[in-house]
Amino acid sequence: MSSYFEPELFVFLKQLKKNNNREWFLKNKYRYEDKVKDPLLDFICDVRAPLSKICDNLKIDPKPHGGSLIRIYRNLRFSKDKTPYKTNVGLHFPYRPVNQGIHAPGFYLHLEPNLCFAAAGSWHPDPDSLHKIRMRIVEHPKKWEKVLNSKIELEGDTLSRPPRGFDPKHRLIEDLKRKDFVTSISFTESQVCSKNFLSHYIKACQKMAPLMLFLIEAQNKPKSLI
Repeated sequence: MSSYFEPELFVFLKQLKKNNNREWFLKNKYRYEDKVKDPLLDFICDVRAPLSKICDNLKIDPKPHGGSLIRIYRNLRFSKDKTPYKTNVGLHFPYRPVNQGIHAPGFYLHLEPNLCFAAAGSWHPDPDSLHKIRMRIVEHPKKWEKVLNSKIELEGDTLSRPPRGFDPKHRLIEDLKRKDFVTSISFTESQVCSKNFLSHYIKACQKMAPLMLFLIEAQNKPKSLI
């Protein structure tokens, strides 16, 4: 089996960063299609079966538009930065029943020169979803501690003060203050371009799965009131 990705993917992204304009991109769009987009779509097709064994009911869709491939075109409506293209590429596999787009619990793949990683969890969940996660920690502290004991490292933003309605002396208050519940595992570019990258990615997702399963259980429970 050949590798999905070649070093040319990272060469393209480096050059795009230096030439982030529509004229350059259109001249080089064939490189994007051949070395970036098509390999990512192939990866989506092949990751579906093993990733579904780790966590079912994920959206794993190889459609070129509206599927798991994150658009390379930037949303410029509310941004001061008017460069039209992202200089990284990514895949997102969200838990299908939670309709929050990139904010839903999910697995993620990020490819960028000198910054490649798999990630899992909920990034900037909406207030209702965040409340459900916090309540599940309060109601099932041992299950949450089991997630922590799986040796994942949680990342993201936290509150400076305890969230309203929660005991500031709770033994898990530092986790209750979290606004993001995400973790990640880094890859080298050599790993990404190796024949074994699909296996590397699946092993990373298996390691991060305890967090994902906890978050999914939290979202499947009706909101509790404090």
